[in-house]
Formats: sequence, C-alpha cells, structure tokens
Amino acid sequence: MATRSRSALRRLTVAISAAAAVVGTGLAAVPAGAAPAPAEGKIYGAGAKTAIDGSYVVLLKDGAAAKTLKATGKKELAKTYGGKLDHNYTALDGFSATGLTETEARRLAADPAVDKVVQNKTFRITGSQANPPSWGLDRIDQTSRSRDGVYNYPDSAGEGVTVYVIDTGVRVTHQDFGGRASLGYDAIDGDNSATDGHGHGTHVAGTVAGAAHGVAKKAKIVAVRVLDNNGSGTTAGVVAGIDWVQRNASGPSVANMSLGGGADAALDAAVRSAIASGVTFAVAAGNSAANAANYSPARVQEAITVAASTSSDSEPYYSNYGSVVDIYAPGSSITSAWRSSDTSTNTISGTSMASPHVAGAAAIYLGRHTGATPAQVASALSSGATAGAITNATGSTPNRLLKVVE
Repeated sequence: MATRSRSALRRLTVAISAAAAVVGTGLAAVPAGAAPAPAEGKIYGAGAKTAIDGSYVVLLKDGAAAKTLKATGKKELAKTYGGKLDHNYTALDGFSATGLTETEARRLAADPAVDKVVQNKTFRITGSQANPPSWGLDRIDQTSRSRDGVYNYPDSAGEGVTVYVIDTGVRVTHQDFGGRASLGYDAIDGDNSATDGHGHGTHVAGTVAGAAHGVAKKAKIVAVRVLDNNGSGTTAGVVAGIDWVQRNASGPSVANMSLGGGADAALDAAVRSAIASGVTFAVAAGNSAANAANYSPARVQEAITVAASTSSDSEPYYSNYGSVVDIYAPGSSITSAWRSSDTSTNTISGTSMASPHVAGAAAIYLGRHTGATPAQVASALSSGATAGAITNATGSTPNRLLKVVE
C-alpha cells in the first residue's frame, strides 16, 4: 500500500482548496438560477421635440391577449410596468399611460399583448393671420381661374351628413350654423362641453358647413375638442377624440383634422381605424414648407391630405407638399366664422383652412352617395378636381385643385 509524506499531503490539500476557491469565484459571478434582464421594446417617437415626459400611447396587438384587456386589464397592465392609465380607447385597441420612466416604457413595449408604445407629444393648430376678403367658395365650383363672383352648389348641400370637427371646439351658437352644430366630446376636460376658447375650430366648422361661409351648407357639425385655448393638444387627447368619433359616428360621416405635428404612429393608427369604420377624413398637409410624408396625420394614405392654394392658383410658401398630398384647396386669406360672438368673423391662412373646403366637398358628395366608402369619396374628389391648375406645385405633389362634385 502506497503512502505519502505529511508535506505531500499538505501540498495536495492546498491545491484542492485553491481549486475550490477558483471554482467558487466563478459560480459567484453567475449565480445559478439568476433572472435575465427584462426584455425591452421600441418607443416610437422617442426624443421628439414636443415629447411629454413620462407619457405614452400604447397600441395593443390583435388577438386573444389584447381582447381580454378591458378597462381594468389595461389599468393593471399600465400599473405592472410602473404607470397609470390615462385614456382608455375602445374603438382603437389601446390606451394612454402616464408616470412611466423610459426604461419602464421600453419594458411595456416588450409585453406580449403590446403592438407599439408611442411617445405622447404636443400637437398644435396651423394657421397665420391675414385680412383680405375670402374667395375660396367661388374658386371650388369652377375650373377657370377667373372667378365669376358666385358659388354654385347642389341643393342637397350635404344634407343628412355629419361632419366631426376635431379641433379647438366650436361656438355652436354662431348664426352661421343655424342650429346645425352641436357639442360632441371634449378631450381637454374629459366631458362633452366642446366649446371653442380659441377660434380656430369655429373658423374650420364655418368653412365646412356655415350658411354664409361654408361649402356644405346643410350638413351637421359636431364639435370634438382636442386642442386647448392656446391651440395645443397631445397625442393621447387627439387619439381620444378620434376614438370617440369612431364609436359615435352614425350614417354618412366626415371628419376634419386641421392640426398636425411630426410623424406619430399612434395618431396614424387611430385615423386609419376610424376610416376603416367608414368615416371619411380630410386632413391638413401642414404649414412647414416641407414634405408632408414626415407629418401626422398628413402621411396617412387612407385620409384625404390637403395642401393649400392661393387666390392666384399658386402653392403658398408655407404649404407642405409631396406625393402623400391628394389635392389642393383654397387656404390663403379665408374668411369664416369666429368665436368672439355669434356674428363674428375672421380671415386667416393655412392648410388648416384648405382641409375644411375638402371636408365640405366630401359631405356634399356623401349627401348624394350615402353608401360611398371613404376610398370612393376620395376617388370622386380626385377625379373631379381641376388638373394642372396650380402654377408652382412642388415636386411630386399631385397637381389637382378641388372642385365640388355631386
């Protein structure tokens, strides 16, 4: 039987102890059963100049997981990741949440039920002040640039059609509306008192359907307030307004959005959802003298995106442009109703003023074709437009100027 000296045994013991220490150190660095870092997803629109810190719009996936998330489920989902439910959207699958850090929002974006998490941000109206008399109605009833001083329109004039003005609210008592305007929803205050504290929404509504200033003189107006008295709103609030329109629209319906901002996936999704439900949308191209493809909701293909024209049939310096634009309409120096009193008017400019001309024309067409889809309405307006009228249309912008069609 072999034997070892005590010194040899000591050396062996030391070697075994040292080896154990090395192995022990390795195990301590990566403990058995340690949880992996939580998965993180993408935040769309992160870093936007007008981002609202800690506030996000969450779009859910189509499928069983999302469908089980009713209001309570959405509240718990937001809470799970450190946030608080703000708006619960029903027509659009999703919600808005506040109180989330960027890391928490990224983890929420990786949840199996979530399609997208979009940074909430501020939107503003578009428009600049001017004072010449209005001319737009006279231009859109004829192909000739030489106006005849008369606005000719079908006697139906949009009767039976409802136009939702998603804006700063509307002074529904203004005499130009003749009792055809009503208050719908107020995303700013969370109620249905969508009165106008700014003026922009009343002006837009007057161009859509005012008895004196409007295109569709017999259409109904419903005020949907998503912008405050300073003309400012958020993605979450605008989406809430669109969501309300989709849930409440009945019969032939048009929506006008004379607002916009940078590209926003949540806003785009809400507009697409409402259009898919049957509501025709006219949206302003924007006033940044830039490609409208980089702005929401102007870039939504299913919407009718409207650039502005001047009284001389030129593209004004401020109007956005590009292939996503569908049509031009009068936008410079447009006179319409104002919020100051039941008889007040104002003259302002912008693609915000162009879009309601198209919304009114859409209402006139729907009044005669009550079963027309949004795509059919858009096609009819594009086909009936005056081709080649704009003298300086930018680049790939379709050169079509609005003309009312029946």
